[in-house]
Amino acid sequence: MTLDAALPPVSEPARRRHASPRAALAVTILAVLALMALFPRLFTRDDPEECLLSNSLEPPSAGHLFGHDLQGCDMLAVTVYGARTSLLVAVLVILGTSAVAIVLGSLSGWFGGRVDAMLSRLTEVWAGIPLALGGIVVLSASERRGPLQMALVLALFSWPPMARVLRTSVLAERDRDHVLAARALGASTLRVLRRHVLPGSVRPLLVLASTYAGVVVAAEATLTFAGAGLARPTQSWGLQLADAEGRLAQAPHLLIPGLFVVAAVAGFVLLGEELRERGGRPTH
Repeated sequence: MTLDAALPPVSEPARRRHASPRAALAVTILAVLALMALFPRLFTRDDPEECLLSNSLEPPSAGHLFGHDLQGCDMLAVTVYGARTSLLVAVLVILGTSAVAIVLGSLSGWFGGRVDAMLSRLTEVWAGIPLALGGIVVLSASERRGPLQMALVLALFSWPPMARVLRTSVLAERDRDHVLAARALGASTLRVLRRHVLPGSVRPLLVLASTYAGVVVAAEATLTFAGAGLARPTQSWGLQLADAEGRLAQAPHLLIPGLFVVAAVAGFVLLGEELRERGGRPTH
């Protein structure tokens, strides 16, 4: 008998669980972008604020791989430093929307009845406000439009889907045997939610958050491109794309930041898909 014959067969789901090209691609993309945001000097020695108008719209060259933008700034430098702002906004939005979803989804799913009806109606009404429209209206009326203001506005109009997901998860968890046992033993509502309900309810929220982070990156770039988002002196991919408007025929390299937006969205979406698929697989 050969060694291969003596070993038990490995199921196909187990193979995918331990070796997924999609997961590897997502982690690689997001790891590179995270390194760009945290340690920009690993990728460029140029200062994104050192600009010479004489270099305006120069194409890529050996010394400047991404060329120069309209202000004569090195495109590689401004793209690398722009990653920090774009990813920071995404992280802040996901943290904010997750916090709101945990509070409202827990209350709605746990108490049910009138509490659930009231919060569900609120969620439905708020979900009817388009993210882009709400963002444009609020940000246009804001005097300051930095990363924090952008994150607050995007979080303001992004929490309903996450609240719905957590409500559904809490509804499924609250009638499980271990939760009923904890309630029968006299544990407080807060303790039951924190120790027994939320640990089993947050997985779908994590899956949605991973995917939605990509939506946030795209939304920040879109609002900034439309003139209602971030403003100088902040560096972001959306601001770079806004500067490229009307000049792409003359300098197509100005679209390079858009490729990074696409890469970030793809990385987050692939990660979300992988987490969702793993969540449905058996763990033993």
